[in-house]
Amino acid sequence: MLEYRHMCKNFYPMLIKKAIYVFLVGLLTFLLLADYVPFLSFCTGLVTPPISLLCGLLFALLVGEAYPSFNKTMSKKLLQYAVVGLGFGMNVHAALQSGSEGMLFTIVSVFGTLLLGWIIGKKWLKIDAPLAYLISAGTAICGGSAIAAVGPIVKAKSTDMTVALGVVFILNAIALFVFPPIGHYLGMSNQAFGTWAAIAIHDTSSVVGAGQAYSEQALEIATTIKLTRALWIVPVALVTSFLFSDKQGSGKQKIAIPMFILFFIGALLLNTYVLSHYAWGVQLSGVISILSKKCLTLTLFFIGAGLSKNVLKAVGFKPMIFGVLLWLIISIVSLVVVLN
Repeated sequence: MLEYRHMCKNFYPMLIKKAIYVFLVGLLTFLLLADYVPFLSFCTGLVTPPISLLCGLLFALLVGEAYPSFNKTMSKKLLQYAVVGLGFGMNVHAALQSGSEGMLFTIVSVFGTLLLGWIIGKKWLKIDAPLAYLISAGTAICGGSAIAAVGPIVKAKSTDMTVALGVVFILNAIALFVFPPIGHYLGMSNQAFGTWAAIAIHDTSSVVGAGQAYSEQALEIATTIKLTRALWIVPVALVTSFLFSDKQGSGKQKIAIPMFILFFIGALLLNTYVLSHYAWGVQLSGVISILSKKCLTLTLFFIGAGLSKNVLKAVGFKPMIFGVLLWLIISIVSLVVVLN
């Protein structure tokens, strides 16, 4: 009898939690697709990337986790599909121009951030080398993807991975809210804001979300530079295996290349050299691009819903201070460089 009561006590709160989760996902999806219904088209403007992320954050912090496996899968896979879809709305020549303008800046910022992270994290704050390196790599390249790539190479513990991801995750959420207002306040051009967002924000999701919130052109620039930056996972992983091989015996590790970036490049080439030459192709590219932006907005809900209280508890004081300091330095330095 006591066991039955205990089951009921846990069952009903979880049922309510899951019902709220399903309702929110359904509502956001409906509002995002409402512009295809003539008399409901005004509803689409109600759901912006920051609003979607905020809904996910409020759900996670006030209600808790629901369908954690599904939420994690959707936040990863839907983001990748959305980024690939954005390629159908871009031109390879404009993308190469945007990418080339930020190439030197990207190279300097990646290795500069890793070096600065080592000095602040390992030498000053005395954080364990693997954890300091994970947070530095996540800040330098592309957040969670970089952490997942170098984690096995430095033989990071699961707790280190959790803390590093938590730090990056929290700062990503903050960046999505604060970067667009700062950009508008400073009167930044689309090129300047897109470059700044791609350099200073950790994860691809928040970079693309911030760019989308700023302007269509800023979205294209931020996406191109960020994905170019993400390719640095490969050389950084190779350097990491060399640096940590003697101390921790990591040996040869398989380097995970983000395949969705290659698919994005394929979509970019297909749109530029094939679809753009046909009326039906232009229409198809337009539809895919619009749906991708809607998927991206919905993805931010899943990302926000993953920031549970357990994640916040896992992040200690020193790692959080380290992540914030490193992020602020990179954000301020890159802002000064972009504005000048």
